[in-house]
Amino acid sequence: MILHAIVDDLETARVAREGGATVIQLRLKGVATSELVERGRPFRDFCSRQAIPFVVNDDVQAAIELGADGVHLGRNDDGAERAHEAGLLLGLSAQDLEEALSAWQERPDYIGAGPVWSTPTKQEATAIGIEGLRAICSAVGVPVVAIGGIDATNAGACLEAGATGVAVVRAAANATAIRAALSGAAV
Repeated sequence: MILHAIVDDLETARVAREGGATVIQLRLKGVATSELVERGRPFRDFCSRQAIPFVVNDDVQAAIELGADGVHLGRNDDGAERAHEAGLLLGLSAQDLEEALSAWQERPDYIGAGPVWSTPTKQEATAIGIEGLRAICSAVGVPVVAIGGIDATNAGACLEAGATGVAVVRAAANATAIRAALSGAAV
């Protein structure tokens, strides 16, 4: 099981890790690569000490400079081939089955599928629901990490639909409850 905590501050990363997060993804929207690298160093060091993967959101160059384990690219982000060349773990986003099938052709290590449910972090996106998640999980040959509106009340349903794990933003500070929900899921 994967509990992917998407964070923008180190304290939330610490709380999420203590609660059972297995991946820390740094997401700092709208910052230059140099600033992302500077602000990302403490996260990289923290993840290294915790022996968990550190993933950078949207910026392959920053991931390389930080010595991150991986990079997660959105649907409109370039750099999949460069991530492969650099030996980075590669995650790609997909908001529907068609996008997931297209992303799969880029040879990602995982696909982040969603939003499964409505979420304020992706207000413009239409929720795919549990059936949309199930369809994506069945169609692609890589692990799927569900994202969007996930909390302790619905995280288990994502695993039951075929996801390998879940990614949380707002709920990262409540990782303990989510981890418990994932452990109790019938898969």
